[in-house]
Amino acid sequence: MDDFVIFTDSSCDLSAEMAKELELTVLPLSVNIDGKSYENDLAGKILPFKTCYALLREGKQATTSAVNVSQFIEAMEPVLQAGKGILYLGFSSALSGTYNAGAVAIEQLSSRYPAVKMYAVDTLCASLGQGMLIYLAVQQKKAGKSIEEVRDYVEAQKLHLCHWFTVDDLHHLRRGGRVSATSAVLGTMLNIKPVLHVDDEGRLIFVDKVRGRRNSIKALLQHMEETAIEPEKQTIFISHGDCLEDAEWLASQVKEQLHVQDVIINYVGPVIGAHSGPGTLALFFLGTKR
Repeated sequence: MDDFVIFTDSSCDLSAEMAKELELTVLPLSVNIDGKSYENDLAGKILPFKTCYALLREGKQATTSAVNVSQFIEAMEPVLQAGKGILYLGFSSALSGTYNAGAVAIEQLSSRYPAVKMYAVDTLCASLGQGMLIYLAVQQKKAGKSIEEVRDYVEAQKLHLCHWFTVDDLHHLRRGGRVSATSAVLGTMLNIKPVLHVDDEGRLIFVDKVRGRRNSIKALLQHMEETAIEPEKQTIFISHGDCLEDAEWLASQVKEQLHVQDVIINYVGPVIGAHSGPGTLALFFLGTKR
């Protein structure tokens, strides 16, 4: 069996405990809020999740930064020196430059360590969609699959990893250029909530808009009902922007209506939360199509 390490980045939004259990190496992106920079560590030690969302609710301005090539090289080289391969599963290249930095690092390192296997995969995923795909990849690794077999599995599954989400505050999407200022103001006045997904190119796409928070959450469930592949056999992932009660309600509906046994819930981390805002709720599962 190949001896290799799975690398990813903190946009996977897995808990620190799960990342440790899965034996991942996770490189942190960064968020700058109100002029102060923080690493997006999965444990929320540097910037606690609740603190992050409190700052966003106060209207603090936030920007984000990708992992750079030198950071990847610094983290990867000791693994390669130990003779272990690397499989990097990165944040969608349509949403961040992080994947490209990881791929460049691997290209540069491959000339220094030609005998060691190393690959980069653009997951075209985000948040716990990325996290779920990594979780599934680790199950393949634990089953004894080679680094190439795990890479090919991820490539085959990534466009079946469905991302459906809604946000509570349109003004965060406005700041990111996702909606116009007029649409944000009118939508807020009319209690309009968008339903979005991540498409086959890894981009955030508006699909629908509904009136009211509960209806927007039900829309996520409806999309899962329409496309999920044997949901009762899946472990489903839900991420939330400091709205745990909504996440737990969605989990209860997934279990009740689709007979899902296992649901993993975690925060939308500060990097993605800076763009989507408090009240973001996302549902991830394997489906016939995105």
